[in-house]
Amino acid sequence: MSDAKYFSTTKKGEMKELEVLLHSTKKSDQRDAVKKVIASMTIGKDVSGLFTHVISCMQSDNLELKKLVYLYLINYAKSHPEQTLMAVNTFVKDCKDPNPLIRALAVRTMGCIRVDKITEHICMPLHETLRDDDPYVRKTAAICVAKLYDIDPELVVEEKFIEELTDLLSDANPMVVANAVAALSEIHEYSRTGPVFDLTQGTVQKLLTALNECNEWGQVFILDALALYEPVNDSDRQSMCERITPRLQHVNAAVVLSAVKVLMKNVEYLQNAEAKLGVYKKLAPPLVTLLSSEPEVQYVALRNINLIVQKRPKILASHMKVFFVKYNDPVYVKMEKLDVMIRLATEDTIQQVLAELKEYSTEVDVDFVRKSVRAIGRCAIKVEASAQRCVDTLLDLIKTKVNYVVQEAIVVIKDIFRKYPNKYESIIGTLCDNLESLDEPDAKASMIWIIGEYAERIDNADELLESFLENFTDESSPVQLQLLTAIVKLFLKRPTNTQSLVQKVLGLATQESDNPDLRDRGYVYWRLLLADPAAAKAVVLCEKPLISEETDLLEPSLLDELICHISSLASVFHKPPSTFIEGRIPGRRVVPAALFEAEEQAPGEVDLLGGALADTQISSAHLVLPKQIWVDEETGKGIEILGTFSRVDGQIFMDMTFTNKSTAAIGDFAIQFNKNSFGLAPAAGLSVPSLAPNASYDTCLPVNCRGGKQKMDPLQKMQIAVKTSVDVLYFSVMLPFHPLFVEDGKLERGEYLRIWKEIEDSQESIITVHDVTGSIDDIVKRFESCNVFLIARRRVNDQELCYMCLKFINDVITLAEISFDPSGTVAKVAIRAHFTEVIRGLQDTFSTILKGTAADAEC
Repeated sequence: MSDAKYFSTTKKGEMKELEVLLHSTKKSDQRDAVKKVIASMTIGKDVSGLFTHVISCMQSDNLELKKLVYLYLINYAKSHPEQTLMAVNTFVKDCKDPNPLIRALAVRTMGCIRVDKITEHICMPLHETLRDDDPYVRKTAAICVAKLYDIDPELVVEEKFIEELTDLLSDANPMVVANAVAALSEIHEYSRTGPVFDLTQGTVQKLLTALNECNEWGQVFILDALALYEPVNDSDRQSMCERITPRLQHVNAAVVLSAVKVLMKNVEYLQNAEAKLGVYKKLAPPLVTLLSSEPEVQYVALRNINLIVQKRPKILASHMKVFFVKYNDPVYVKMEKLDVMIRLATEDTIQQVLAELKEYSTEVDVDFVRKSVRAIGRCAIKVEASAQRCVDTLLDLIKTKVNYVVQEAIVVIKDIFRKYPNKYESIIGTLCDNLESLDEPDAKASMIWIIGEYAERIDNADELLESFLENFTDESSPVQLQLLTAIVKLFLKRPTNTQSLVQKVLGLATQESDNPDLRDRGYVYWRLLLADPAAAKAVVLCEKPLISEETDLLEPSLLDELICHISSLASVFHKPPSTFIEGRIPGRRVVPAALFEAEEQAPGEVDLLGGALADTQISSAHLVLPKQIWVDEETGKGIEILGTFSRVDGQIFMDMTFTNKSTAAIGDFAIQFNKNSFGLAPAAGLSVPSLAPNASYDTCLPVNCRGGKQKMDPLQKMQIAVKTSVDVLYFSVMLPFHPLFVEDGKLERGEYLRIWKEIEDSQESIITVHDVTGSIDDIVKRFESCNVFLIARRRVNDQELCYMCLKFINDVITLAEISFDPSGTVAKVAIRAHFTEVIRGLQDTFSTILKGTAADAEC
């Protein structure tokens, strides 16, 4: 009879019967009772009341019974920690059992019991099993170390388990090596004390040897680890690629993609052109083979292929037909194939691609048809020689009068007009014939843009735009904005008979709309037209920049990072792991490839009035923190000292206010600094006159860096002595970092990249700053006023990235990456420095500048 009988409904009083059976002298009765308990536990019934009775069966020599008891123990250990401790002796005993299966079972179970009190008892058995004679026990113990690290990282470090795992990388058994790699990789990913898995050339050779002998999942672990390795020279890199290439022929898709990841990461740096070409040729067949798998595997493969063809389209350039859609493909596979087809389209293959896309546009799946029509437009933009053929295809589709096809075609034709101005305007009449069928915001906005842009060629443009204006208040925001701009364009081109129309739309936009974007644009247009129609024409009718060839390509630095995550969820989501996995340490940072490109001009103030803003001066005031009480009247024996530090024109100052709170005059002021981290010392004497009772005096003391140096803890700490006619006052202050940043700290891009690569990931720290104030332009100005210089600025997905650098007065260089979320109120700051002791103080400084909590002022 099957085990299904154990899942039958329990009858009243059965718990008592199970207690009796669990203590039976017959092993078969005990086994059946434990199976019944496990079955009840599986279906959600609470059988924790039998805990002590079940663990009494642990002493059995029967392997099946022991497995069942251990399974029960893992499930209920958290709710019965005290009773679980009673089982420790049995675990220790089982770890010395002659049967390797029982030894492995015991150590596996101990690793799964997440009870703090039991972890200290795991150490001795775990040490023994890591050195066990049987490889099955050793590979099980290796995984147990990773589980223990998740529970108590400090214990793993103290007991030197990581060193023992590293020793297992030299094990003769490949599965032990694979599990050691898996455990070390897991610990490395969670470690906050720096890298714990440093691959050397010797270790890599051992892993490559084990790669040929272990099972498929062991190969995945090893390949993922090899992806983190940076070969010492070109021959080392070439040798590694040659030994990994055979994994491309593996039957398991995970092994293939992991091998592709390692090769894609390393082939870029191969100096031998012939070897590089050979690797590229070998990458194509396995990727094509993956598309013959199940639909789910195809989808994952296509998402990874999408990244690969963005990086190196020539790899699959000759395999276009593989990506043609099949009638029985699921829609999610069809969508991905379309994307890859467009990325691979060239002048040689465009005719085939267009024929396919035209056929797809007659399918029944609406979303797939829409994307197919959009793909035709992307082909026209990407391959200029095919533009006319694409336009003809789109006109044929418009003639079908299928509503959603027509509307999608109008949207893409608008993009074609932007890419090729004054070339295909002869089809505008055909587009206008379909005005009445438009009911989607994107299609309406596109049609309105076309009418406004070519109003001088459309005789009844005013009538067409007025027809849209009738339902202005009911339209969506994009349609309203586009309609406002189009009518203003029409007025500037044909002002004689469109004045009433422009007045009407400006009135609707500024007086009857609660959309701030629409209202602001309306006011800008209105004031431009009133102040200077010529300036308005120059602004509104200016020449438009051509749209880019591929608008949906990933930003280069993000693409490089995702290539390093091929075969993981990141490559499926096309997002870095840190954006969807909480609590994990990000993988190896990718050098900001955006810095290799020409820097885009940061958006600034736009002069709508032809030079009226030209004389506006931007303040270059330095950040000055509010004065703090350094010495109160009681400690100062009648003298109160308030102070702060500032930097003006390359000179550091101590800004101080002395107040006499006593009843007698105090004078003879002098100041001296103790040795400090930056060698700061007074550059002049303290100039404070004798102070009458209740009198105050403000002074700025210049400071230089020619004093004695001594590393303080923390670095910012300064010990100061102030002498008065009453006594000598000794006190400590915390030096803010920003006055120490020098004016010549801006790096060239090449130098910035070189230093970025030199700094290890362990020398980087990341903080999140909330309540950020001001626009990004304003924040950059605040930073640069403090001598923190912008090197590059990029937008990646919805985030704005700013790469910055600074240099201390002692020539310590620090790099920073600041990423702003879409709201602009939250920023993530990553600070990298060889001298990591400065990072903590810099985090406070950056947080202050981002929040704008201090005033900008000069001494």
